[in-house]
Amino acid sequence: GEGVAQDHAEAVKWYRLAAEQGNARAQIHLGFMYATGKGVLQDYAEAVKWHRLAAEQGDVAAQYSLGWRYAIGVGVAQDHAEAVNWYRLAAEQGNAAAQFNLGLSYDNGEGVAQDHAEAVNWYRLAAEQGDAGAQFRLGVSYATGKGVAQDHAEAFKWYRLAAEQGDVAAQYNLGFSYDNGEGVAQDSAEAVKWYRLAAEQGHADAQNALDLVAAEQDDADA
Repeated sequence: GEGVAQDHAEAVKWYRLAAEQGNARAQIHLGFMYATGKGVLQDYAEAVKWHRLAAEQGDVAAQYSLGWRYAIGVGVAQDHAEAVNWYRLAAEQGNAAAQFNLGLSYDNGEGVAQDHAEAVNWYRLAAEQGDAGAQFRLGVSYATGKGVAQDHAEAFKWYRLAAEQGDVAAQYNLGFSYDNGEGVAQDSAEAVKWYRLAAEQGHADAQNALDLVAAEQDDADA
């Protein structure tokens, strides 16, 4: 709707003309139109077809999209190994979401041999670009010592970065770190602050932790 009345069907028409001439950006846009059912009947298999054409030309967004579709089996049979192939191509071009998902694949051994150290490498690349999910997972890696030497202070650093972006699991873990003095000086007030933020997003463990802190404070005041 920029400079003209919004018309998804008309957009599909022009995307298709360019896509059929091999224009990668048009191919990925046409794929998204099929994926969302805008201007055309929703058709995930057709979305995959156009995204594949763009991905094979090196379009990073299409490569990531194709990896995601193979990972969850939308428009194509689920195939974690194929998902890893496409995530890797996008990750090597610097796509943070692909780097994060490639890290998860290595962490969980889905589509590739499990390798926590390799997972950490990809999490770090995504985390350094500001990906909150990767920052959280990197924090977990440091906290547990999987793929990297255990370091609670480093875990705390990455939890905070993710928590400040609103990542609920990181907010809970940050609260836990303050509550137990892991990687940071123990601070009940800070623990409550982060537990509350996670609890307000529906995190059950954070809600329970708040109840426990309140009970401890009542006992201390008694």
